[in-house]
Amino acid sequence: MMSDDVDLGRRQLLTTATTLTGAVGAVFVATPFLASWKPSARAKALGAPVEIDIAKLEPGAMLKVEWRGKPVWILRRTPEMLASLKTATPLLADPDSNASDQPAYAKNSGRASNEEYFVVLGVCTHLGCSPASKFTPGDVTVSADWPGGFYCPCHGSKFDLAGRVFKGVPAPKNLVVPPYSFASPTRVVVGAEAQTA
Repeated sequence: MMSDDVDLGRRQLLTTATTLTGAVGAVFVATPFLASWKPSARAKALGAPVEIDIAKLEPGAMLKVEWRGKPVWILRRTPEMLASLKTATPLLADPDSNASDQPAYAKNSGRASNEEYFVVLGVCTHLGCSPASKFTPGDVTVSADWPGGFYCPCHGSKFDLAGRVFKGVPAPKNLVVPPYSFASPTRVVVGAEAQTA
């Protein structure tokens, strides 16, 4: 015999229990899906700032590191190198870096927050080749229209020791200066700008 009386309390309890079980199940199903949207540890590491010890970098020497899969050069410029920046100015396509990529603190003739240390991406702005990291002429012919600096062997683009491009070469812009800061007088952090108070 079936009873026509319906236990509403029991029905409400079963409906609530089923709803809660479904909600918990949905959370368990959604968690791995949403977690897959987060960048992996490797991806985070590729974009993470890199701290470099420059304590042993001699004047006139250059250090090469990698940040975000690109070469970064840190050049410790000598007084002679800094003086060469002024003589190159009339030969440059963008001497004031108006059409180039650099943080605001590097928009000056030395393209650096500390003129002694030049930090730049070692990637030509023409087609992405890596310019010769020899900043002394070496095997590259120095002429009246190029007193030396960085030279891209792919298509002949030339840059001074502040990464500024010379006139009449394929590269359209100066070399890119990445965001960077000094954690201490002997440590540079590439990929993170200094915190302002």
